[in-house]
Amino acid sequence: MTLEILTADALAPLRHGFFTRRGGASSGIFAGLNCGPGSSDQAAVVEINRQRVAEAMEVSSDHLLTANQVHSAEVATLTEPFAERPRVDAMVTATPGLALGILTADCQPVLFADAEAGVIGAAHAGWRGALNGVLEAVLDAMEALGAHREDTVAVIGPTISQAAYEVGPEFLETFLAEDPDYGRFFAGGEGDRVQFDLPAFGLHRLREAGIGEAEWIRHCTYAAPERFYSYRRSVHRGEADYGRLISVIRL
Repeated sequence: MTLEILTADALAPLRHGFFTRRGGASSGIFAGLNCGPGSSDQAAVVEINRQRVAEAMEVSSDHLLTANQVHSAEVATLTEPFAERPRVDAMVTATPGLALGILTADCQPVLFADAEAGVIGAAHAGWRGALNGVLEAVLDAMEALGAHREDTVAVIGPTISQAAYEVGPEFLETFLAEDPDYGRFFAGGEGDRVQFDLPAFGLHRLREAGIGEAEWIRHCTYAAPERFYSYRRSVHRGEADYGRLISVIRL
């Protein structure tokens, strides 16, 4: 099966892609294009999947860079491939030939570009990273490389939608303590549960930071098991592990 790669006109002409799980070598609960070395999938198979992604992005496998993501707001500025994955949740570069990859299974993969300045970025933005400022940190790091935020575009890839993201009262209270206006990103659920709109929150933070353009490609990871991995869906199904999607951008 060939790879399925979702793209966004806003990021053109830069080579990029939000890869679905289709076209990979993994099997079982990981069936498809599992690109997560942190999963319990066979390491050799994950490497085959990542090689397929590298080929699609027209880079060598050692130039397809993914971080050790820890739900932080830390950003790495890259000028060359790294030997050991940094513990960060975002990366930026102005170096042609480096492909920045983000691994997700419900959290937001966000790809950034100021094509005119020749600066790109990529972020893993779950609720914690988004709340703590990882998206704004990417814009700051890109500006340090010569980008202009008013000329920068960000696209949120497949992520969990509000309809599938049920949370408890403590989660809501965390957001309201930060800003009472954040209540608008929650809708009523059953009992004391509420539904959180992660992509809407991501777009809000990006726009408040002064970005030129921001959009979500409107694909829910939870709702389409044949196309996307989902941590939450794996928990609801009682599965032992889950695959990781990859989203990539390069100059």
